[in-house]
Amino acid sequence: MGINLEVDLGAGLKLKNPVLTASGTFGYGTEYADFIDLNRLGGFIVKGTTLNPREGNDSPRMAQTPMGMINAVGLQNKGVDHFIEHIYPTIKNLDTNVIVNVSGASVADYVAVAEKLAPLSDIPAIEVNISCPNVKAGGMAFGTTCAGAADVTAAVRRAWPRHLMVKLSPNVTDITEIALAAESAGADSVSLINTLLAMAIDVERQRPYLSTITGGLSGPAVKPIAVRMVWQVAKKVRIPVVGLGGISTAADALEFIMAGAAAVQIGTANFIDPTTTIKVIDGLTDYCHRHSVPALSSLRGII
Repeated sequence: MGINLEVDLGAGLKLKNPVLTASGTFGYGTEYADFIDLNRLGGFIVKGTTLNPREGNDSPRMAQTPMGMINAVGLQNKGVDHFIEHIYPTIKNLDTNVIVNVSGASVADYVAVAEKLAPLSDIPAIEVNISCPNVKAGGMAFGTTCAGAADVTAAVRRAWPRHLMVKLSPNVTDITEIALAAESAGADSVSLINTLLAMAIDVERQRPYLSTITGGLSGPAVKPIAVRMVWQVAKKVRIPVVGLGGISTAADALEFIMAGAAAVQIGTANFIDPTTTIKVIDGLTDYCHRHSVPALSSLRGII
């Protein structure tokens, strides 16, 4: 029996399977080319891209925790112009979807990055990050209120002609309200969750592990929260939901899909095993064979 893993996220974004990578965990894709065939992925999302180069936060900016990690990298990147001139030519011809994660310190920054990326025809989508907890300006500030989420989404919508995904923060009282605001402002899909604001203290040194004191918690520890939020959002919005947060196996991915996610992103697990994405794709195919499911999409939102 042939298994159909294809996903149509709308607005021209079609995936050969539902497995994407989470921004900030996969570099620009080429870093993983020695481990996996990038063309087998549904797509990959490059590291956060800003208008101007960013050095990121001071070290230390990563700390291991039980069942996860806290990071405060701070969107280190060389800026959108560097991406266009040096990175895009090396990945544009891959047989998969290359999606750019866009961040900014102001609405104008988001718009400027989107405008610069718009002429790149081999970028079918951008992911607007309104949920990063590791920067002092912008980032999560836009994603914690309905007005902020709507303002950024609407502004970028006017500048970006193709699929627009908005990445949501879990650090809110009601994530469904933020998702609805993004949808009403023109988002084609929403992705969730980004990292949870967290903190760890080195008791021997009597100081926080991170230079920024707090950072973003990711990994298996956040998965039950992420599944719950995906389930809630999928019940409220009409646009597709992309789920992420602690996915390491096909079974993890299936939890998100059954909760309502059309596709998933794999993040922290890439650091532990760089072949995780391929193992998840193969695991989804195996599951469908074992359960006589001809199309994976039939499992979406069954809970």
